[in-house]
Amino acid sequence: MSVTRSSSSLSRHSTAWPFWPVVPLYPYGQRPTLRTEVVEDSVWTFDQFQGIFYVVVPIRMTVVRLEPDGLLIYSPVAPTPQCIELVRELEARYGSVRYILLSTVTGIEHKVFVGPFARQFPQAQVYVTPNQWSFPLNLPLPWLGLPGERTQLLPQNSSLAPFANQVDYALLSPIQLGLGPFSETACFHRASRTLMVTDAVVSIPAEPPAVLQLDPFPLLFHAKDHPADPIVDTPANRRKGWQRIALFAFYFRPSTLEVATTREMLQEAQAASDRSRKNYFGLYPFRWQPGWQDSFQALHNQGQIVVAPILKTLIFNRGPAEVLTWARQVATWQFERIIPAHLEAPVAATPQPFLAAFEFLQSPSSSAIAYKNLADEDAQLLRDIDAALLKRGIARPSHL
Repeated sequence: MSVTRSSSSLSRHSTAWPFWPVVPLYPYGQRPTLRTEVVEDSVWTFDQFQGIFYVVVPIRMTVVRLEPDGLLIYSPVAPTPQCIELVRELEARYGSVRYILLSTVTGIEHKVFVGPFARQFPQAQVYVTPNQWSFPLNLPLPWLGLPGERTQLLPQNSSLAPFANQVDYALLSPIQLGLGPFSETACFHRASRTLMVTDAVVSIPAEPPAVLQLDPFPLLFHAKDHPADPIVDTPANRRKGWQRIALFAFYFRPSTLEVATTREMLQEAQAASDRSRKNYFGLYPFRWQPGWQDSFQALHNQGQIVVAPILKTLIFNRGPAEVLTWARQVATWQFERIIPAHLEAPVAATPQPFLAAFEFLQSPSSSAIAYKNLADEDAQLLRDIDAALLKRGIARPSHL
């Protein structure tokens, strides 16, 4: 694979994202992009990163080449000048962007980029996953920034799409969650045998993803064991910080984490070696307990394709039949790699391990053993959230 890196010589203008207040996630107004050629002259990924309190994870768009010319964009990222320039380089060689796909109905971190991205490519047709909704007001798509004159829903019959001769897709039947449905679209690029998904499955790497290495401070921040610890940039600290970030991102509060009181944080901040704004003024509430590495290893699962704990606990269990039908349809495609919109990519995987990731939906008994004992403890907060949503009538009951 060839990689086009974001470099320190880039100007702040080239990585600027001025609309960050709409979804105020770190790194806010600066979004460096990392382009990687996954399949020569055929498939590219564009990685950026985002998060809260330095819990940063990759967010990714995928570009595939169409024949005889043209490009299809799956799940756009922030169209910074640098990102657009990297796409223009592909256009110069392979033809213009012809189709832009919004692949999810729930992920605001994906939706927010589609309208601004589409405006950079006025010749492109925009296709969106059906059953779109917004909160607190359910607004029409043009009100969400999508170009009304060239935006349409993906047909339920995938053979009716104008790119059907090269790219298959499968729509996940909407899972009713309460406030609105969950759904996403998986796409299969036949020529390269590449499957593209959004949130349905992920692979959690043991090493920090390459795009996070462009700005290692979040990794090093979470590598600290105590507020007074200095920020020290080493490969081991980057790895340590990443693995803790992964536990945060998927469990919110893993079992091996304790949180200091406000008083403790304020007292300890006085002794911090770095009390700058970038270091949150020395405030560091996290108290990692022995065994957190074991929690990560259970989550990592040897880098295999998995369904994220959040989806297992809060979403897919509310529509097991719909998810299994969708997964089985996807598994009929003969793909060799999977590109999720988050975490590791590409992941070398065939239909069998993809389908195996959804085995927990087969029956209530399999749901009961969906997590290993350690991971089950880590998922306690997710179950508490589930119970609270049910009690308040916000979420619908699980079908498992």
